[in-house]
Amino acid sequence: MAALTTTPDENEKSKTEMKRKYTLLNAEIIDGWCRRGWEWAIPISHEVYEEARRGNFRLLLTPTRPVPREWFGELRGKRVLALASGGGQQGPLLAAQGAEVTVMDLSEEQLRRERHVRDREKYPVRIVCADMSERFPFGDGEFDLIVHPVANVYVHDVRHVWRECFRVLKPGGLLMAGLDNGINFIADEDGCRIENALPIDPLADEALYRRGIETNSGCQFSHTAEEQIAGQLKAGFVLLDLYEDTNGSGRLHDMNIPTFWATLARKR
Repeated sequence: MAALTTTPDENEKSKTEMKRKYTLLNAEIIDGWCRRGWEWAIPISHEVYEEARRGNFRLLLTPTRPVPREWFGELRGKRVLALASGGGQQGPLLAAQGAEVTVMDLSEEQLRRERHVRDREKYPVRIVCADMSERFPFGDGEFDLIVHPVANVYVHDVRHVWRECFRVLKPGGLLMAGLDNGINFIADEDGCRIENALPIDPLADEALYRRGIETNSGCQFSHTAEEQIAGQLKAGFVLLDLYEDTNGSGRLHDMNIPTFWATLARKR
């Protein structure tokens, strides 16, 4: 029997279909993680919210190290976008400080948890379901601050994210971002062996795309320092500070190998 082949047109159609659907696929997979108790989908408790109202809070952009308090300044009255930040973790802490918070996420389950904390604590928040790989549904210069925990691994074109962050921030506005530095992508699941070459790009490798579906890990991308940090600079930001963090558990963590960065940048 002759082997089945695909034409160039069919190959292009397949690639286009992947690009069209990958963010929705990721949202559906994250919804499933949330229902199974994913740690980044566990809303803060009433006690943690009340403590934050008294000025005592730890906000995470990466697994273990909290954002330095001096990065925030005075939050009361500030217009804050919690970008790809559903789950009822960062948004409520910001609202407890008196910020005018907008939470944007593509996962309905993450947003449901955001509504749960809002309804429990009775604070105002704008909750928006939107895809950060597309134009953000906000006006130019709408925000004073963007808080963006690690989520760029689910987006192919991270430079687009930085350009949109720059657009929706007012002049002098701040961007706080948690970033995966790529090391987790090269190691096996236990962090014991180097198994994968970089970059990891499921839109350029259909086998990677299919494996992400089969393993329920979604369509994830490694990004370079040029994309993550230089990308912010090229979008027009000035880098003010950064720190590193580990996974919080596992062999790479035990060996104190940084797998994440967090950056503070200001719009010129």
